[in-house]
Amino acid sequence: MKFKNVFIGAVALLLISSCGGGGTSRADQIKEQQANKAPEPTTLEEAEKNWASDFGIGPISAFDLPAEVDADLAAKGMEIFEGKCTACHKIDKQFIGPDPKGILTRRTPAWIMNMILNPDEMVQKNAIAKQLLIKFNGSPMANQNLTEDEARAVLEYFRTL
Repeated sequence: MKFKNVFIGAVALLLISSCGGGGTSRADQIKEQQANKAPEPTTLEEAEKNWASDFGIGPISAFDLPAEVDADLAAKGMEIFEGKCTACHKIDKQFIGPDPKGILTRRTPAWIMNMILNPDEMVQKNAIAKQLLIKFNGSPMANQNLTEDEARAVLEYFRTL
C-alpha cells in the first residue's frame, strides 16, 4: 500500500512538472518575433531600397506591363487623372502629392495600382507609402474609389509622361 501511494505520488509529480514548463510563453514568442523583425525604415530612401520587389497592399498581387503603350487606354487614364487627381498631383512638379512623371522607375506597376485602389491601408502598412505620407506633410492620398480598370488606365497614362 505504501509503495502504491509513493508510485501514485511520483506519477502525479511527474505529470505536474511536465505541464506548462519547458516551452516559451506566447508573450515570449511575440517578444522574440519583434526582436527578430527588421526595423521599420525611418527615411524614404531606406524604404525605397527594395522598391522593385514591393507590390504594395491591395487587390493587385503582381502586374506585368505589355511592351507597347495602349494609346486609347492612356487617353482614358489621362481623362481620369485630370478629373480626379490634379488637385494634389502635378506633372513635373511636387505639390500636395508626388509628381507621377517617371513613377515607373521608382515603383512597381502593382504598387502604383494598389496605391490608387487602396491608399488608406497602404499608408498604414506599406513602408514606402508611410514615408511618402511623412514627406508630404501627413497629407494622405484620397481614395477616389476607382475600379481596377480605371486604375489600370491611369497607370497606362503614367507610362506616357
